[in-house]
Amino acid sequence: MSEKTPLSHYLSPRGAEVMRAELKELAQKERPRIVEIVSWAAGNGDRSENADYQYGKRRLREIDRRLRFLSKRLEKAVIVNPADQTTRDRVFFGATVTYVDEDDVEHTVTILGVDESDLARGEVSLVSPIARALMRTRVGDVAMLQTPRGPVEIEILKISYPARGSDAD
Repeated sequence: MSEKTPLSHYLSPRGAEVMRAELKELAQKERPRIVEIVSWAAGNGDRSENADYQYGKRRLREIDRRLRFLSKRLEKAVIVNPADQTTRDRVFFGATVTYVDEDDVEHTVTILGVDESDLARGEVSLVSPIARALMRTRVGDVAMLQTPRGPVEIEILKISYPARGSDAD
């Protein structure tokens, strides 16, 4: 019996690189800088009324929490390069999909990992309602999107993936 990889672990190469860069920045630059400030502030006497010390300790806890989070996410990540997708006529992780809703409004979204999606850039999480509605559909298919107002029919107009051999998402 094989265990399925949770969808929340999928990450594009670009998403993994962004997380690694943040991890490196925090560990090698930000944390040492804050440790230096805290050490300096600790030498200034009474810590109970020392704002630099208190802020620094709080910031160190935040950094350490983020470092643990990023490390665990990267450790469990399943890196999936959308450019390597062989079934390009169906919607899977990394697809950029254009669809039209019942009001004839066209939308374009790219399906990415939970930790890398950004709605402002048209990127949706693999576990979002729209991604779940779009998964495995083909151009011309009509899917049901579950919304707070109830189900909405959407028609798939276009599916694309990055060029093969590229490491873009």
